[in-house]
Amino acid sequence: MNAAVDYSAALAKLSWQDPQTGETRELILQEGARASIGRLESNDICIREQHVSRQHAFIEYQDGVFFVSDNASANGVFVNDERITEPFPLIAGDVIRLFVPLIQFKAVIGGETVASGEHLSTAHGAVGRGRLIMMGGAQEGTAIPLRWQSLRVGRATANAEWEVCIPDPSISRPHARMEFVDDNWIVYDLGSANGTLVNGTPLNEKGRMLRDGDMVTFGMSTLLFRNS
Repeated sequence: MNAAVDYSAALAKLSWQDPQTGETRELILQEGARASIGRLESNDICIREQHVSRQHAFIEYQDGVFFVSDNASANGVFVNDERITEPFPLIAGDVIRLFVPLIQFKAVIGGETVASGEHLSTAHGAVGRGRLIMMGGAQEGTAIPLRWQSLRVGRATANAEWEVCIPDPSISRPHARMEFVDDNWIVYDLGSANGTLVNGTPLNEKGRMLRDGDMVTFGMSTLLFRNS
C-alpha cells in the first residue's frame, strides 16, 4: 500500500532496484545528509550484490551540492559511465553505477508531495554518533558516518570484515576498535603493527575517549573526529 510522503524538506532522492527482490527502493536526501552505500546492512543503501564492496561509496552534502565518493571499492564507482577518482558533484538525472547496480539521482521540488512505497527511508543531516573525516591521500575529505554501537577499523582488502576500511598498507587487519559508550566514542588499538594515536599520543590498553576535533591516526592515515 502506497503512502503519501511530504517532500518539503527534501532536496533530492536516490532510487535503485533491489537485486534480490527486484523492487524499486528510494532514499530521500535532505540538506546536510550523508548516505553510505555498500553490501553491509549498516549502510543507508544496502545492495546485496557480489560486485558491491562492504562499504562501497558515500554521498555527502557540501555547500549546497551532493557529492558521491568512491570508498576504495574493489570495482569502482561510475557516474554516467565515467569512473570517478575523487568526490564528484551530482546533478539531477545523473546515474551512479557500482560496477553493475544502478542508482539514479533525482532532484525534488520543495513542497511537492508524492506517493511512495513502503521502502522509502530518509537520510538525515548532521545528527547521530559523529563521523571520521579523512585528512589526506586519495580519499581526503571523505566523511565516514559512525552509525554503529561498536566498530573495527582496518586496512581495505577484498575480504575485509571490519566496518571501516581504509586503503593504507600501514594499517593492520584489523587495526583498532571503537565503542560508543554513554554518548562518547572510545578508541582502542588492537595490537596493530604501527599503532593508533590521538593528537599524536599513542594509545595504551585503556584506550582514549574522543572529543570533537581530535585527530586520530591509524598507521599513517590521519582522520578528524567530529561528534556531529
